[in-house]
Amino acid sequence: MLFAGNMVRQPCFDGRREAAWAAARAGAPDGAGYRVVGDLAITDRLMNDAFWVGVYPGLAAEMIDFVAAEIVAACGPPSR
Repeated sequence: MLFAGNMVRQPCFDGRREAAWAAARAGAPDGAGYRVVGDLAITDRLMNDAFWVGVYPGLAAEMIDFVAAEIVAACGPPSR
């Protein structure tokens, strides 16, 4: 299972995000929230600009084919 994007922007981090970022940048010890490395600009871009398709291991081939067909229909035929 995979999740991509900026996890610290998820609702479960609301109210703690800015304080934890500040603590992490100040070199706070473990237990001070969560660790952030860098400005997370790429993860923010992925979170905001990617097209997400929900999946789980129990999808049958027919289900995947249906979703793929619906995406193709919504986007139009591929240009050749």
